[in-house]
Amino acid sequence: MKRLTIMLICLLVLSLTSGCWDNKELDEYGYVQAVAIDQGEDDRFMITTHFYNPSTKIEMGQSGNPASKGINISTSGETFFEAIREIPAKFGRKAKWDHMRVILIGEQLARNLNIREVLDFFSRDQEPRGTVLPLIAEQAAAPFLDVSPFIEQTIGQQYKRMETSGALYAAKTSKIPLYELAIQMCSPSNTSVLPYLHKTSVDNKAIISGLALIQDGKMVELLKEKDTEAFMMLMDRYIYGALEFPCTNETENALRKKESLEVLTFNSKLTPTVNNGSVSVGVKIAIEGTIGELRCSHLKTSKDMKQFEQRIVAQIEQQVKHTTDFFKTKKVDALGIGNQIYQRNPQQWKQLEPVWKEKIAQTEFDINVEVKVLSTGMNSGTIFGTKE
Repeated sequence: MKRLTIMLICLLVLSLTSGCWDNKELDEYGYVQAVAIDQGEDDRFMITTHFYNPSTKIEMGQSGNPASKGINISTSGETFFEAIREIPAKFGRKAKWDHMRVILIGEQLARNLNIREVLDFFSRDQEPRGTVLPLIAEQAAAPFLDVSPFIEQTIGQQYKRMETSGALYAAKTSKIPLYELAIQMCSPSNTSVLPYLHKTSVDNKAIISGLALIQDGKMVELLKEKDTEAFMMLMDRYIYGALEFPCTNETENALRKKESLEVLTFNSKLTPTVNNGSVSVGVKIAIEGTIGELRCSHLKTSKDMKQFEQRIVAQIEQQVKHTTDFFKTKKVDALGIGNQIYQRNPQQWKQLEPVWKEKIAQTEFDINVEVKVLSTGMNSGTIFGTKE
């Protein structure tokens, strides 16, 4: 009797756990790869959602069109939520945001509206991940979803790879996930940066380079490639890259007379100091690398190497100074100096905060750079094909 009772209880428990009462079929959803957000008439949100198209099949031995893996659906609304609720009526499927790669925000919208209002949905809904990458797109964001990917299956994945690789190997932009942007935007300095997606002037191809400066939730300035490289140095985000510097006493074409150093290790530190209301920042940068190419230098002695390193130091100091002067002119604390002051002394920051923009404009930067060349890349320290 006891055995029968146990069996009945087990069967009852199994009957409660079985079934698919909350199941969702795959064909009910459209999987979002990217979304473009622009400003429309009467400040309505114009949303272009890029879905993955799983129906395209490529037979073995045949070439396929990567663009066919993506489908764009355009909707609009007074709120972002209203716009995405229109998707099922046009697409026949509910948008699923778990696998989204990038969020493209049109530059026009970013300059006119507070992007906090745009991104609020992605922080509240349970589906979008905090690791999705937001970007600012030149002028309008929607046309960039019509671009065909080079090697990835969707343009959303292509932009994600372009941003992460560009930040890691070239320091031409910075990788900023959504959760990090949220931290930046609520920090004491109230300043953040976003990668900039634009078309090149040479071949009109999409490229991610430079940074958009965001202050009080709006885009205020654009940081070009060289200043972006220096910004990455100052923020200790520079990992790999190539530093170019001109030859000395050369009158020929400057583009042909540059040499380069491949960076292997990089370290930097910013140390702000407040003295009688004046702010100064000590900048220490240490670089180790190998020679990328020689065009005018002959490194035969230790003295030659020392002079070579000093040329690199002078170039970096000049580049970093140009970037810090830019921040001072625009009164933008993109380096998070105010954040450091707040962390060390909240009371001191409370006194500086009301006049912080003016303090940034008057900040003095003491820049110290050390460069060490580990190797010439080959046994010879002379230009290829020349006699030692």
